[in-house]
Amino acid sequence: MDGGTVQMELSRVVIRETEDAHHVELREVEPVDGQPRTFPIVIGLTEAAAIERRLMGQVPIRPQTHELLSDVIDSLGYELDAVVIHELRDHTFFARLVLRSRQTGDAVEVDSRPSDALALGADHDVPIYVAESVLAEAGQVG
Repeated sequence: MDGGTVQMELSRVVIRETEDAHHVELREVEPVDGQPRTFPIVIGLTEAAAIERRLMGQVPIRPQTHELLSDVIDSLGYELDAVVIHELRDHTFFARLVLRSRQTGDAVEVDSRPSDALALGADHDVPIYVAESVLAEAGQVG
């Protein structure tokens, strides 16, 4: 990715059974000053459960929405190459899926909700990149 992004990783998924607010926390992979920047993204229960299931290596008996999308990407001759969280506007994060053609190597980007992008990314173990501008607004040291 370009110099305006930072590689992050999923550091935890928080599911609160008594509340509607669930979140994932992203942490900087290679912090410049030794202290990784982190930030949470609020997501829905379905996406939180899908991410947690993938991180635990559980495969559902029947394909869920994220598995369906993964199968569609694969059947069209592409693979998920990266997840990019590129914007934070009005307290809403915006992401893109970077798909790479297995035949030509060309990349295409598809708009996505971050929660869906992270669920797919966790399933395929692809890098997560966050724009520096998003980190500057949402990041915290910890």
